[in-house]
Amino acid sequence: MQILEFELDREHVELNQLLKLAGLADSGGMGKAIVASGAVTVDGAVELRKTAKIRAGQVVRIEDVEIRVVAQ
Repeated sequence: MQILEFELDREHVELNQLLKLAGLADSGGMGKAIVASGAVTVDGAVELRKTAKIRAGQVVRIEDVEIRVVAQ
């Protein structure tokens, strides 16, 4: 499994944008499609809300990549 740490420089980031910023989606639109497919979990639960607010301390997972969101 690949583990990425994403430093959050604001209160939250939308899930589709996080996938783009972490390099897992080429665009926000592709990020939305990935979320809609049911392939993304947040803190272990499937997340289907494309613009779910992701905050520091949360863990987002897609396939074999885990994104740990940390405060800057």
